[in-house]
Amino acid sequence: MLNKLSAEFFGTFWLVFGGCGSAILAAAFPDLGIGFLGVALAFGLTVLTMAYAVGGISGGHFNPAVSLGLAVAGRFDWKDLIPYWIAQVVGAIAAGAVLYLVASGKAGYMPGGFASNGYGELSPGGYNLTAALIIEIVLTAFFLIIILGSTSSTAPAGFAPIAIGLGLTLIHLISIPVTNTSVNPARSTGAALFAETAALSQLWLFWVAPLIGAAIGAIIWKALIGRD
Repeated sequence: MLNKLSAEFFGTFWLVFGGCGSAILAAAFPDLGIGFLGVALAFGLTVLTMAYAVGGISGGHFNPAVSLGLAVAGRFDWKDLIPYWIAQVVGAIAAGAVLYLVASGKAGYMPGGFASNGYGELSPGGYNLTAALIIEIVLTAFFLIIILGSTSSTAPAGFAPIAIGLGLTLIHLISIPVTNTSVNPARSTGAALFAETAALSQLWLFWVAPLIGAAIGAIIWKALIGRD
């Protein structure tokens, strides 16, 4: 079990460090910034690379919503859910702390939003709570469908991390303007703790919506689409 939890810790660390780090350190750089597309791709690449690196050890969840969805779908043992959640959240917070130490090494640095998620005034595009709730539920549901489908026995072997990574990239391309994209409660927690905004007061949505969406996606897959 320690190996599995360590894999989830490091996988989630890499997701937050690589994804949020691309936004905090690279996206806003005046001349060489990677922009909107680069941040979306960075999140996808973090999942793709760590799914290949440690997915064979822990299943490569790196996300409390994914762990819940897999449990609902019968692909993950319920007794392991809380330990996975703890490892994922601790990994995300550790990544946020390291990112803060790196970013604050620049003179005059201000954390600001620190790549956190939000709605209303904290939404990049000014979208309200209802819009944020809907998009996080819908996109997390489809993320679970992608994960369950690409890892099913009927899918081509060995390609699941590619489909999952590209799926997460697409999700970010859709929803960065709305919520700065969560679909992952651990990722949201790791960033919100270091933001100088009201991100912590809005964090509840980025736990509730992805967990609901993951359960819905798992139920859809299990009842209407999939064969394992």
